[in-house]
Amino acid sequence: MRRIFLKPTVLALMAVVLLSGCASIVSKSSYPVSIRTNPVGATVSITDKKGKEVYKGQSPATVTLKSGAGFFSKAEYQVKLSSTGFGEKVVPINFKLNGWYFGNLLLGGVVGMLIIDPATGAMWKIQDPVIDEILVKSIAAISTTPTLNIVDIKDISTELRSHLVRVK
Repeated sequence: MRRIFLKPTVLALMAVVLLSGCASIVSKSSYPVSIRTNPVGATVSITDKKGKEVYKGQSPATVTLKSGAGFFSKAEYQVKLSSTGFGEKVVPINFKLNGWYFGNLLLGGVVGMLIIDPATGAMWKIQDPVIDEILVKSIAAISTTPTLNIVDIKDISTELRSHLVRVK
């Protein structure tokens, strides 16, 4: 009776090992990215490395993005954040090699390492799944009436920094 179940079980196990990659088994090929901005409600536009818009909405948002962009090619995205009265900000989303990809040396074999994981994109892993940005008021939004504003220099865009004057 045991022999009847043993053969299908062994065949099923062999199929799983031979027809899948290690990163495909343990990891995933799409990752959620959480986008938060200050001010809330900023326009969010995400484009892939070919310039195609893959998402448009408002913050806060959570968007699921593919990690692969073709065979052996990792995805790259640009997140453009904008809001009325604030400067525009562009934040890159990058992917790196997934450590589980090297598990193919033990589990997935050559098929997993050279075909399955590169084709599914599971060989890549997101570097930073959270985007939390503060948008800076644009020059046009700043009042012409002289005022004193104390702002952290980290919150000022490089464009505005070029207009700063050092006070002794």
